[in-house]
Amino acid sequence: MFSSGLAPTSAYIHIPFCRRRCFYCDFPISVIGNRQRGETSGTISTYVDWLCQEIRATSSLGPMLTTVFFGGGTPSLLSVAQLEQILHVLNQQLGVATEAEISMEMDPGTFDLSHVQGYCNLGVNRISLGIQAFDDDLLERCGRFHRLADVYRAVDDMHRGQVPSWSLDLISGLPGQTLEQWQVGLERAIATTPHHISVYDLTIEPQTPFGKQYQPGEHPLPSETATVDMYRLAQRTLTAAGYDHYEISNYAKADHQCRHNRTYWENRPFYGFGMGATSYTQTQRVARPRTRQTYRQWVDHYQQTGGILDAPQLPPIEQLTDRLMVGLRLVEGIDLAPFTQTLGHRFTTMLNNRLQPYLSSGQVILDNNRLRLSDPNGFLISNTVLADLFNGIEQLAGDQ
Repeated sequence: MFSSGLAPTSAYIHIPFCRRRCFYCDFPISVIGNRQRGETSGTISTYVDWLCQEIRATSSLGPMLTTVFFGGGTPSLLSVAQLEQILHVLNQQLGVATEAEISMEMDPGTFDLSHVQGYCNLGVNRISLGIQAFDDDLLERCGRFHRLADVYRAVDDMHRGQVPSWSLDLISGLPGQTLEQWQVGLERAIATTPHHISVYDLTIEPQTPFGKQYQPGEHPLPSETATVDMYRLAQRTLTAAGYDHYEISNYAKADHQCRHNRTYWENRPFYGFGMGATSYTQTQRVARPRTRQTYRQWVDHYQQTGGILDAPQLPPIEQLTDRLMVGLRLVEGIDLAPFTQTLGHRFTTMLNNRLQPYLSSGQVILDNNRLRLSDPNGFLISNTVLADLFNGIEQLAGDQ
């Protein structure tokens, strides 16, 4: 009944190294400075060896991988040889399908055309550029390593390298960012002709430099009204340019949706490898340690136990709420059949009662036993809708 019980066909590989830590970042990373990269860094080489040991200790749970995603951190700090080493072990241990989508996050200023060509020759067929802003002042304010000149060199490398599918990331709601700047950024992004664009609203995490400096909604951060205007502007501008708004934060040209990320949004299982990575296999969600040395110790223990992940299985109700949380991010929404099978007719009654205001306003749409959020009005209140549904499901579960 639950898709999470299926065998995984996706793998996430975490490469935790960065030139510097951006002011909004709370990811598990290691800062290596402006000069080192995989070709010259013993730290990166050692980590790659640990990563490969973890992969070798993992038993295949079923079919070959159809998506692989190198995230970070900054995977483009890997040498071509290091990427080849990881892919070889991954294919040897789990199998990588010939038609697999192999994605790689890359930051401008950390690679050149020879790296792009080398990565693609190894099978990388989708690249995600962490551009974030087409404005040097905004890039400096958020602590990015690169500048606008690096952005355009990276874009040129995407075209010259004939990358089959490439995406770029933008962040809205940055300190001091205006709606006019956001419009210019969107127009510049479209002009680079990527196949895919991701648009994220800045999240202030407590332990980051931004979290210590700013309170959400307070100057110099844009107001909530301004960030809503930015979201609506992105939706209008990108869809008018031919990008399909297929997920809350993601837009794609035809046949260029991110297949790997759909694994998460459809709540399907996946392998996770590397420091700070999370796996979701056999209804177990397991997070790796967030520092290099504790990750190294974890790998040693993992090898000694024969690749056994020591974690409880997620309860059926938690599987349902996870499915709800990620599935409503997609424009097509979710199938409600698993919910009614588990919770019975009471779920339908709860759903109609709690969602009535949103159904009446058109922010939520219920049709043919599928629930979805309207674009953009429903997407803008997704957290509110989810909170109402989570409370309702918890109440139903407690009454059983």
